[in-house]
Amino acid sequence: MALTKNQRRLRIKSRIRKVVSGTEARPRLAVYRSNKEIYAQIVDDVSGKTISAASSRDKDIAKAKGNKQEKAALVGKAIAEKALKAGVETISFDRGGYLYHGRVKSLAEGAREAGLKF
Repeated sequence: MALTKNQRRLRIKSRIRKVVSGTEARPRLAVYRSNKEIYAQIVDDVSGKTISAASSRDKDIAKAKGNKQEKAALVGKAIAEKALKAGVETISFDRGGYLYHGRVKSLAEGAREAGLKF
């Protein structure tokens, strides 16, 4: 039986999560992408806490002009700024089963430009 696109992504996601986990020293940058929006959060999996979060629905990013890919780069910069304020410099990148392409890649590059290391 053929898998749906979402079932395939969830299978890939679980395979990634076996390897990638966030610690206090190196938390995980988790990405979720919907059809319209993109969300990112930095998570410490050991304590089960979200350190910081950003999305394309944040007021300053939602008002910005540009396509979804450009807004994803802004989300990456915003999450990096919030992480640096919280004292996080290095992270593990969790692409959430999505291809490292398009909006996910833009978010990652935006976070790198703003100073996150991964």
